[in-house]
Amino acid sequence: MGVKVREKSKGSGEWWIFIDHQGTRKAKKIGKDKRVALEVAKKVEAKLTLGDMKLLEEEKERIGSFKDYAENWMSLTVSTTCKPSTQVDYRSILDNHILPVFGSKEITSINRLMIKNFLMGKIKQEFASSTVSHMKSCISGILNLAVDDGIITSNPAHRLGKLFIKKENHNDINPYTKEEVLALMSNFQKLYPDHYPLILTLARTGMRFGEALALKWNDIDFENRFIKIQRTFARGKLGQPKNGKSRLIDMSNQLSQVLKELNHHRKDEMQEIPEWVFINGVGNPLDDNHWRKQVFYKVIKKSGLRKIRIHDFASLLIQAGESLAYIRDQLGHHSIKVTVDIYGHLTPGGNKAAVDRLDE
Repeated sequence: MGVKVREKSKGSGEWWIFIDHQGTRKAKKIGKDKRVALEVAKKVEAKLTLGDMKLLEEEKERIGSFKDYAENWMSLTVSTTCKPSTQVDYRSILDNHILPVFGSKEITSINRLMIKNFLMGKIKQEFASSTVSHMKSCISGILNLAVDDGIITSNPAHRLGKLFIKKENHNDINPYTKEEVLALMSNFQKLYPDHYPLILTLARTGMRFGEALALKWNDIDFENRFIKIQRTFARGKLGQPKNGKSRLIDMSNQLSQVLKELNHHRKDEMQEIPEWVFINGVGNPLDDNHWRKQVFYKVIKKSGLRKIRIHDFASLLIQAGESLAYIRDQLGHHSIKVTVDIYGHLTPGGNKAAVDRLDE
């Protein structure tokens, strides 16, 4: 049995009593006066010694399950601070992974070892490190609510130590050569000419697929040849672009001409032009999964090319010899370090230039 008095956060000036009695733990805020907190602690300890468990029984009734706090976290925190796509991810992770393990447990029973064992188990099952990181974020966010509620004194999901072996980011990038891109573009023009403007937009700008699907005609400045990225589609829901910031990206002469022709074609064929640039048969934005499977991958297969991710088109700017700083701005990375980590190994002639400078 123990009843201790201390500041919950050192230097805060707020004094708490922490009770640990027969497997039941409780934290209660007393106030700014340490002497009062010490007096309360003495009285609580005396009652527990005499077998008066009323205080702990009342507290036990107040303690909710991990699932209770998880639902509050989703409705209070996630719904107001996260993008719709992130909300969907967290909901899926909770229902399929976290709640089956922790859901029925009292929030006070969750400890650091339980969390670490859970996450290490997912790593051993070969879940992606990004997925396991999302699982950790879910658990940590939920436990933060319990800390704020005064039910637990600290978040056991913090300071878990090293979980992952760091991997190079660029290992998964398998971009097309210029010749392969030309073959792909040619087959788009032959097989799916209506979709050629979209694939050209992706190849010439390096913008994300969701950003391209969310383009509106008023985002395009044909006179100055730039496109303003202001929104993105993720899982069918409209949201802000990466990092929550809009940006301007340059448009090549060829792309500008193709999009102009698309706009004129729409005016000739439709009484009212839809605001979206890339549309389906009824004027709504294209569905990303449907386009990937029914158009993009089909053209790849018929072209005899290897399967790549749509966003690997961004590497074409690297292969063209553009500076990493320029590519950072085009792609909307929050720092040049991100650009270097992902695409730096593709910079043509980088090593040759370095050794040539030694000759000077």
